[in-house]
Amino acid sequence: MPSGSFSDPLSTHNRSRDRRSYVNGEMIRGITNGDDAVLVGENFIGANDGVGAWAHKPNGHAALILHFWALEAERDASVTPMASSSTEPNPIGYLQAAYEQTLQATSAPNEWRGTTTACGALLHHTEGQATPEPILYVTNLGDSQVMVLRSDTQEMVYKTTEQWHWFDCPRQLGTNSPDTPIANAVMDKFGIKEGDVVLAMSDGVVDNLWEHEILKSVHDSMKRWVSGGVDGAKASDTEDAGGRMLYVARELVKAARNIAEDPYAESPFMERAVEEGLAMEGGKII
Repeated sequence: MPSGSFSDPLSTHNRSRDRRSYVNGEMIRGITNGDDAVLVGENFIGANDGVGAWAHKPNGHAALILHFWALEAERDASVTPMASSSTEPNPIGYLQAAYEQTLQATSAPNEWRGTTTACGALLHHTEGQATPEPILYVTNLGDSQVMVLRSDTQEMVYKTTEQWHWFDCPRQLGTNSPDTPIANAVMDKFGIKEGDVVLAMSDGVVDNLWEHEILKSVHDSMKRWVSGGVDGAKASDTEDAGGRMLYVARELVKAARNIAEDPYAESPFMERAVEEGLAMEGGKII
């Protein structure tokens, strides 16, 4: 898989698809950024943060688990947009299956080593109502995070709870880790409204930006896009939801990078480090 760095966000986005890696004869879904991977589908988004300590060894756990996770969700007919089945989705079950497939794909003769956190959000709907309402199934293992921002009130209405073994050592899936999805992943159900913004982020964002800074970045970016104040955007692009959210994501990464590279910035990571008795200031370089 192509390599990148925190300063080169979403480095594979514009690359030719024939340069992407394959597993079991199928192109690996999502895009990679160094050890990390993100995926955006029709009704599923995910962000897996590959633990950097494995960077010097062959690894790909973040991308593989996310790839298999999305496939497992797609195979379940109950999560398709027009599903008539009353069966409730099982995101933790999908993640467990993805984890097991990744262990198989990275075992001998490949011998890949690595670990990754995992967070994802699956869009579904309520059952047993005359008019189904949208509901988000959010799954998390580790310190990546899913947030839901409500546009009309400009507030954060939901976020996942981070999981750690100890400071700066999150729960993670892969080599030598005792964690498994079935035992350690947490799943929440949250009702959402039209216009809500769902974010799936690694600690590269949430360790460098406070919640109110994330909210402000997203709100300001969306406002600039809709008003046509984005360089290179055409008037017809203002209703392009895909382009708008890509712009929002890039601006959010840019804001996080600015803090990460500032040795004097105050950040959530610095605050946690001080609480642990560590002398630290500035952002967190990923």
